Amino acid sequence: MLTAFRSLEHRNFRLYYAGQSVSLIGTWMQRLAVSWLVYSATHSSVLLGVVMFAGQIPTLLLAPYGGTVADRYSRYRILVFTQVASFIQASLLAGLVLSGYYNTWAVASLSLLLGTINAFDIPARQSLLVELVDNPTYLPNAIALNSTMVNVARLLGPAIAGLLLTYLGAGTCFALNALSFGAVIASLLLMRLVPRPPRAHRPGTWEGLREGWAYLRQAPGLRRQILLMAGIACCAMPYGTLLPVFAREVFHGAAGTFGWLNSMSGLGALAGALFLASRPAGSHQSRHVSYAALGFCLGLLGFALSARLPVALVFSVLSGTGMMLFIAGTNTFVQTHVDDRMRGRVLSYYVMAFQGVQPLGSLLVGWLARQLGAPHTVLLQATAGLLVVLVFWKSKKALAPAPAA
Repeated sequence: MLTAFRSLEHRNFRLYYAGQSVSLIGTWMQRLAVSWLVYSATHSSVLLGVVMFAGQIPTLLLAPYGGTVADRYSRYRILVFTQVASFIQASLLAGLVLSGYYNTWAVASLSLLLGTINAFDIPARQSLLVELVDNPTYLPNAIALNSTMVNVARLLGPAIAGLLLTYLGAGTCFALNALSFGAVIASLLLMRLVPRPPRAHRPGTWEGLREGWAYLRQAPGLRRQILLMAGIACCAMPYGTLLPVFAREVFHGAAGTFGWLNSMSGLGALAGALFLASRPAGSHQSRHVSYAALGFCLGLLGFALSARLPVALVFSVLSGTGMMLFIAGTNTFVQTHVDDRMRGRVLSYYVMAFQGVQPLGSLLVGWLARQLGAPHTVLLQATAGLLVVLVFWKSKKALAPAPAA
């Protein structure tokens, strides 16, 4: 089991892991609190979808620029800048809510600001992982441990937020998130990174975008995995937008129920991430990613059909496991099959596929839930996700070379 944590032998990655572990708990607390605050104030799944859209649409529009910037400048310095900017955003949100001078559009505007920051933060963060481990063979394990860290936070953050929302309110969640950025900023400042050698040619923004797209066109394996991610992210992953509706309207609960739904999904995702971390290097194959997408959609199907909360929680664990195996497996495949000079740009397309298309799904899901109800909407999402996996498998077989005679 100790081999699952082998990347922590590297000092810089250990600092990164410690700082992010604290900060991400606050991030998940804020994410949960924003959803609950908006739905409690408006009782509108459409407005809930709008706020989720505002927080994620910048990733779709700006992530390619973020990837070009990550390849052109110091990824470390970009990450320091974006973490300080995220701290300011969280502090503004906490101040507005604690003072009572806020409305849904103010929350949406600050979500838009955070999404803009993340469009530059995520490509830099993902690209930096390879610089945090001295031995490149440790990269798959570092990616898996990074996913483990995210999902420990996804397990603990909603559980803590559920209690805080019940007794102290959303403002406390936002304030604690702002404070949590101190840990990650301190960990970044303590790192000792070897500077990357300067490049003879640093492309401009548009040239960098063209180079990234041209590279993907010549890499069909990478392109197919990113397209599969885009399909699942658009069709199935936005189900999380409707969890406040499930908590209150379907299972007749409150903030605590909302926290449980998120935490159980996080528990499943944590199990999936630990499984990946324990796997030997080179064991992540594209077909395993497809099986994980299938498992995620089947778990989501069971969740949509669950009439009782305990059954829904079981399917939340199963869908969370499949989703994390799919996300981390795709990330690992991309990171281990891309040239370092193109890492930021290719990862920006991965980020677009993963997080950039989700706001489109969130808007559609919010509207469908008003027309069909939350359970039927998630049932439709799961079915669409299964169709995406089926189309991917068929296209992959069609492109496979014929066996030699």
